[in-house]
Amino acid sequence: MSVIKHYVSLATALLAVSRSTLALEWDATYGNSPALFKLAVNPEIIALAHQKVALTRYPIDVKQPDWSDGPPVHNATSVRDYWVKEYDWSNTQRRINSRFNMFTTTVDAKPFSEYEERVPLHFVHHRSNRSDAIPLLFIHGWPGSFLEVENLLEPLTNPSDASLPAFHVVAPSIPGFGFSPAPTNPLFGPRAAGESFNNLMHQLNYPHYVIQGGDLGGFINRFMASSHPESVLSVLSNFWLVQPNSTDFARYYAGNTTDDERYVIEEFWNFENKSSGYRFEQQTSPLQIGYAMTDSPIGFAMYIYEFMFLTVQNYIWSAKELITWSLMYWIQGPYAGFRFYKESVNDHILEDGLLINSTTLPYIHQPVAISEFPADIWYRTPLDWAQRGGNVVVRKVHEKGGHFASVETPDLLIEDIRSFFGNGTLSNTTMFGY
Repeated sequence: MSVIKHYVSLATALLAVSRSTLALEWDATYGNSPALFKLAVNPEIIALAHQKVALTRYPIDVKQPDWSDGPPVHNATSVRDYWVKEYDWSNTQRRINSRFNMFTTTVDAKPFSEYEERVPLHFVHHRSNRSDAIPLLFIHGWPGSFLEVENLLEPLTNPSDASLPAFHVVAPSIPGFGFSPAPTNPLFGPRAAGESFNNLMHQLNYPHYVIQGGDLGGFINRFMASSHPESVLSVLSNFWLVQPNSTDFARYYAGNTTDDERYVIEEFWNFENKSSGYRFEQQTSPLQIGYAMTDSPIGFAMYIYEFMFLTVQNYIWSAKELITWSLMYWIQGPYAGFRFYKESVNDHILEDGLLINSTTLPYIHQPVAISEFPADIWYRTPLDWAQRGGNVVVRKVHEKGGHFASVETPDLLIEDIRSFFGNGTLSNTTMFGY
């Protein structure tokens, strides 16, 4: 009887802290101009996550020689134990507030998108004291968040050597990610996000700026640069995907490709056939999986952990990092992040079963630099392939690192940012004195 009473009491507690999907789980106002933001998440949603984690039910642990089925069960039990026994959100929240200068505002997604509603945004904004600082927009991807910019902030805004270029760094949360509230209407995809971020930069009095982005940021920056050549001076992408075309495949089958071309084609195939199931789910029926992931914190953590684990080279994610990255979605619910993939289909980026339909992405006329890291799927993309999508003037092929370059190998990414944007002739930044 005591066991029954325990679970009745627990169920009552869970119902008491259940909240409307339309209500924000953090304290914030989103006005028409930038306002300071300090993260203050409703403790009830953190308590709910803790309770749900404690009640996690695991799948049958089938032995597998690799991660072909997903993360092994022992990974989930380890994360669950750490979450229940050691993880302290209050410490994480204090650290975020101390490390990031954060703001909120509201912008339009116009003129070059069909999204009609005003867009509330959360963003990081660190200004340099240097008069020659270049405004840099950093755009995160999935399953990342604004947290990805942390290692770049101090080196870019306050370089130790006066001969190095300095930057004002702006890092928004894509709506539905982090603490930018999820869009409540369809048609908010990469194009609308790009319009929103361009309007944010103008609201911050940056009429001219450069962009660095990876993953979803690597799509958003291409729309931004194409639609706003008067504002976007140049782009550095660590996710410049270019789909092999029919001629490339014909040469591959004939055995006439270069080593790099063959490598890229086979990596794309491996991704499509072995690692891209999440993408098809998210771009077709995101709400279907949204119910389960919104309900299960451990389920969502393991869902993104597979991607995080497989796309780094030598980086070991801690349980604390995984939990924190998961909460960047779970606090408001991960459905909006899933749905962004469906809106990418509407923007004709993902379609016809392909990873990317590069023929539908706009050509970028401004200077572009690309940074390739070994654990990412487009590593070793040849320069002439990359130039099909834009005016790629710099190609850096690194020997270490992966998809989350700003986390795993920040020094390499920082050097790429400095060397490209700090060369005014190469990157159109002469107006800042470079």
